[in-house]
Amino acid sequence: MQRVDPDSVLVMQFAKWPEAGRVKTRLMPELGAEGAMNAHVRLSLAVLENLVDSGHDVRFLWDRQLDDAPEAASPILEQLEVLGVGQSWQHGDVLGERMMQALESGLQRVAKAMVVGSDCPSVDAEYVRLAVATLDEVDVVLGPSNDGGYVLIGARVVVPDMLAGVAWGTQNALEQTCDRLAQAGLTFALLPEKWDVDEPEDWRRFIGQSSG
Repeated sequence: MQRVDPDSVLVMQFAKWPEAGRVKTRLMPELGAEGAMNAHVRLSLAVLENLVDSGHDVRFLWDRQLDDAPEAASPILEQLEVLGVGQSWQHGDVLGERMMQALESGLQRVAKAMVVGSDCPSVDAEYVRLAVATLDEVDVVLGPSNDGGYVLIGARVVVPDMLAGVAWGTQNALEQTCDRLAQAGLTFALLPEKWDVDEPEDWRRFIGQSSG
């Protein structure tokens, strides 16, 4: 069995390709399809900057493999190249499978792996470092969001089906995940609650903080 550096960390950013009408759909009534897509790009770049600032290795995982990247993805692709951040894509049919496969694959190479979404600019570098430190004490760490889900999941141990049967995108996602982890015999901890950008008021909050 290959040994990994006990201090090694991989932070994986999940993102959808920016395509009008397919991203940030709850912002579309206020921003329109193009505006919501541009918001998605801006959020993705903000999260990427935060994750890189943590000082840990970062990898960017698109929602699927495409032969040709959308033109709207150019700012993200250019920034990934500037920062030297590698890219790949997610595997699995539902979010739980995608996160599970990413964590499992990451832990083959590093001691601690985590996944962060591209709609949570409140996850700053210090929050990532707190998650990494917490994994010294527990198997899994979760960063709750204010809508019943979570903005971050990190692990040093994974077991099959630990994320199965969760109603993703609902206010029960965090609670159900905690139940699954307990059933799997894993120790876990919750970080302080953060917010993500789903609704127009969330977007206005982000814009206000970005321009402040």
